[in-house]
Amino acid sequence: MFSGEAEIQARRKTLAVLQDEVRRVLDASRELVQLYGALTKNDSAGIQGSLDRIRKAEEDAEQLRRMLTRELAEIGTMMINREDFLRTAYNVEEMSGYIAGAAFKLSHVKFTAVKKAGIVDQLKDLIEMSVESVQRLNEVVRALAINPIHAIDLSNSVQKLERQVDDKYRMLTVKVLNEVESVKEMLLLKEIIQSVEDLVDNCLSATDSITILALGL
Repeated sequence: MFSGEAEIQARRKTLAVLQDEVRRVLDASRELVQLYGALTKNDSAGIQGSLDRIRKAEEDAEQLRRMLTRELAEIGTMMINREDFLRTAYNVEEMSGYIAGAAFKLSHVKFTAVKKAGIVDQLKDLIEMSVESVQRLNEVVRALAINPIHAIDLSNSVQKLERQVDDKYRMLTVKVLNEVESVKEMLLLKEIIQSVEDLVDNCLSATDSITILALGL
């Protein structure tokens, strides 16, 4: 039988691992902005550097998720909300995958195609909005360890931003379909936009899981 103090220590340790995982995904999302900037400058070295750092962050996020899984397995039934922790960790790991996917596709798109579509600034805005979503998720996770009620309040901002991203996603998709003549470029740009939108959707899913966690703390 575990003592109450042991349960508290186990929860703190689990939260610390989750915080580290979200932080690495935040690092990756910020690197996505740098990659787009390198693309606009035709900086192949900068693009490759960002790809490498995003890949490393993705690997780190996976390792942290595995660590959290092991921690939860060792804790056993002591934490009744361990499935919510695990669900959150998997959502966060999926976010790193969407970032890596968007980065890979960005590295293969020609900037001339972005200019032809007339979405240079709008695509930058969408990417920056996705980074802001992950930043807010990071704040929610940090608040979870200090004040669960505050974490629930902060989660509302992620929901509002996700709706804004949806609107931007639809606008960009329509513009790409209407303005880009090359089927190859049109599909690639559409997939990039979709990957960023999926990232934000998973960010919201992770936030919803954290809200459930907050209710149980």
